[in-house]
Amino acid sequence: MSSGFPGGGRDFFTGGGGSYSTNQQQQFPFRSPLSRILPDPASQIRRPDLIRKRSLAEFQQQNQQGLELYLRNVKMRHVSPISPVDFPTILPDVSNSRYAQHRLQPLSISNRNTIFSGVNLPGQDTQTKMMNYRLQELEKELLGDEDDGEEVSVVTHSEWSETIQNLIAPTISPSPTSSSSSCSSTSASPPIPSTKQSLMDAAAAISEGNLPTATDIITRLQQVASPRGSSEQRLTAFMVSALKSRVNPTERPHSTSELYAKDHKLSTQMLYEVSPCFKLCFMAANLAILDATSEQGFQRIHVVDFEIGEGGQYMHFLHALAATQSGAKRAAALKITAFADGGDEKLKIVGERLNTLADKIGVRFDFSVKKLMVGDLSRDKLGVEEDEALAVNLAFKLQNLPDESVTTQNMRDELLRVVKAMSPKVMTVVEQEMNGNTAPLTVRVREACEHYGALLDSLEATVSRSNPDRVRIEEAVGRKIGNSVACEGRERVERCEVFGKWRARMSMAGFQAEPMSQHVLDSLRAKLNSGTRGNPGFTVTEQSGGICFGWMGRTLTVASAWR
Repeated sequence: MSSGFPGGGRDFFTGGGGSYSTNQQQQFPFRSPLSRILPDPASQIRRPDLIRKRSLAEFQQQNQQGLELYLRNVKMRHVSPISPVDFPTILPDVSNSRYAQHRLQPLSISNRNTIFSGVNLPGQDTQTKMMNYRLQELEKELLGDEDDGEEVSVVTHSEWSETIQNLIAPTISPSPTSSSSSCSSTSASPPIPSTKQSLMDAAAAISEGNLPTATDIITRLQQVASPRGSSEQRLTAFMVSALKSRVNPTERPHSTSELYAKDHKLSTQMLYEVSPCFKLCFMAANLAILDATSEQGFQRIHVVDFEIGEGGQYMHFLHALAATQSGAKRAAALKITAFADGGDEKLKIVGERLNTLADKIGVRFDFSVKKLMVGDLSRDKLGVEEDEALAVNLAFKLQNLPDESVTTQNMRDELLRVVKAMSPKVMTVVEQEMNGNTAPLTVRVREACEHYGALLDSLEATVSRSNPDRVRIEEAVGRKIGNSVACEGRERVERCEVFGKWRARMSMAGFQAEPMSQHVLDSLRAKLNSGTRGNPGFTVTEQSGGICFGWMGRTLTVASAWR
């Protein structure tokens, strides 16, 4: 047991094995304010049976019998009343009196300041006065006048502890990190933050370079993450994987090449087919193209697509075009020009599939593949004829192009300037609604949690867990999350923006918004209700000229038209 005084001598009970030293000035340089009014130990009449040094076991045995035996022998001279605020600082000096028989553990300076720092807080006057009165009564009982002839009351250990605890409780808040403190051991643990908040805290720690804290949070999140659990558990698993790679770059599982792999493209196409938020966005772009070209009297449409994928968007386009035809077949109702990004073998397969469908439903169709740099694009090189209405479709293309925040080349604005120079009748843009481009890591984590969390929730309503494609679709979502959160610079391909930022960028490039008609909006809502059997979780709304598709109040994708 420590003496309780800074820089004090050997422990009172375990010091050195010899008898208690009378050289108190050397052993205890700190002298109690009561030392001058208490009897000098050297002048005390010592009983023979008390000369022998007691063992620790004997002391503990006597201590268990209660304080009554010892405190009744305490007779002190009258001392002036003591302020409760000063009371902990003048506990009897155990080296100078018979209080050595039962030592009251003094409070440390830090705890004493904490206890009394909030005594006079507003709203606590009544409680404070009661505490002060109780402490004064305890002082009188412990330091009573030996001449008053009254019996000294016995203050039990439990009463003392209860009073001090009542005084401490209103002023000391529990510490979430202290496990050894007696106060924290009896206080309730702080509430555990939500999974989303914990992910944001980990991102903030990574941004600040506090990797130990980030590692600790990620370790705790791994306990609730599961790639086969609920939608929230699956989202947590993807986010934890992405953040973990930020802490350990040498073990980074996310790379740019994943997003260009064949498996990812196929899985993403599955996502587009099963999710109404993506599928209806493509339909909205198709209807916007049909409306814009038919109003101007064009019978032939030439669509330039920079990211045709598996061609699923134009399966619907061909059916919609066939529904508008009447009379004799037109020479070339639809022409599509796609761009090869390395090899054109896959695009040839897409063209053959579309051509087969066009022949089946009676629509003239032409498909071509070009290998041109963006700067070389023009109406002549694309083979646009005078009787063709040129339409440019940018579906999930712009979000994968770096802008001025990444490189001075600014491929986004370059592509938009080239498209504007070709004077298309309409340009359609389809993008995910998420602030994930120039936003800092913490904001990107929050946006990814909300956006992809809603997307994973929506899959519960459209794809059963028994569907073998479910795992592949969610793996594609996981790769998109990983690239958006784990990567920076040119390695971060997923750079989504919100519709408001796209509007500003389109305006700077010289485009004007072309609001979609009410007919288009009604058609999309009818399609949504028929496809999801009226699932109320999905929504279709119009906002600032764009058609927004969402789940449970969260917009996931936006389709818009420009000219």
